[in-house]
Amino acid sequence: MTKLKFILSGGGTGGHIYPAISIANELKLRFPDAEFLFVGAKDKMEMQKVPQAGYDIQGLWIAGLQRKITIDNAMFPFKLATSLLKSKAIIKEFKPDVVIGTGGFASGPLLQMANSAGIPTVIQEQNSYPGITNKLLSKKAKVICVAYENLDRFFPKEKVILTGNPVRQDLIAIDGKREEAIAYFKLDPNKKTLLVLGGSLGARRINQLIAKEIEFFKTKNVQVIWQCGKFYYEEYQHFESEKKVQVMDFIDRMDLVYAAADIVISRAGASSVSELCIVGKPVIFIPSPNVAEDHQTKNAQAIVDKKGAILLREKELDAQFESVFSDVLDHEEVQKELSHNIKQLAKPNATRDIVEQIIQLIK
Repeated sequence: MTKLKFILSGGGTGGHIYPAISIANELKLRFPDAEFLFVGAKDKMEMQKVPQAGYDIQGLWIAGLQRKITIDNAMFPFKLATSLLKSKAIIKEFKPDVVIGTGGFASGPLLQMANSAGIPTVIQEQNSYPGITNKLLSKKAKVICVAYENLDRFFPKEKVILTGNPVRQDLIAIDGKREEAIAYFKLDPNKKTLLVLGGSLGARRINQLIAKEIEFFKTKNVQVIWQCGKFYYEEYQHFESEKKVQVMDFIDRMDLVYAAADIVISRAGASSVSELCIVGKPVIFIPSPNVAEDHQTKNAQAIVDKKGAILLREKELDAQFESVFSDVLDHEEVQKELSHNIKQLAKPNATRDIVEQIIQLIK
């Protein structure tokens, strides 16, 4: 059998990069001598994260359209044309058997050119509401792996497979790690621990909320692990001097931090939502209102509809946060119900199921 070749593309945020890396790792387990190439956007975080995971990456000069008139928008047609040409050249040179897109700016031009060249493409749609690029690409894609029900209203029904989103394997194995986690983060085992996640880059509005509520958390006897994101770390690190508050730009041991947490406050990016379903802790989602097509609110709402989490919009925080948080913290039965319901929505075998679909295509 000839050596298999795979191109994967996903980036812009950790939510697009980590699923692509998870799929590559699983393919590598099945086909140890296969060749892999990633394609990302030149100045985005995938250019660091993918080589750290041990894979080669090539960058395209591409960015998304902004919602206001900017120089970047004026450049968009040039960037797109350049990226399409470069994608064509990459595909011609590498000759992949399958091309897999997990979202992000670079996967659009790459999958478009793979489709044009007659190479089978797989779309991994992470959100409950797809963006315009994936809707366009879906017409020629062979398989569309989705994480939410009812996506056949956007995609050709016969191509849609419900797999869930790939999640880092180490996150799934948190059972039995609580003691290790409490020691690792130097926590008080007799206090409740709040974990605050704003995404890999951080979330301004969540950070402002936590800063404002530090005194409130003290009155509730809660210890806080606050991942504020690399853009905000300098602004908030002084809170470290407070007892029972740990401020971090990035958390390396997500398995341990999830094991330690009693309640989680999080954005509602697709991969965060999928992780939190597997972790199964009580969650308050504060979706970002600034993402395309309000994806995050829709992702969170899909969980809330099944009574698996609580949703607070940014505009409701000042009026409602303290009462909503207290309601969860003070009632064990609320915590148990949220935990139980969100766990029912988990898809821990997503990566394997997606790779099965890719193998079917090769056959």
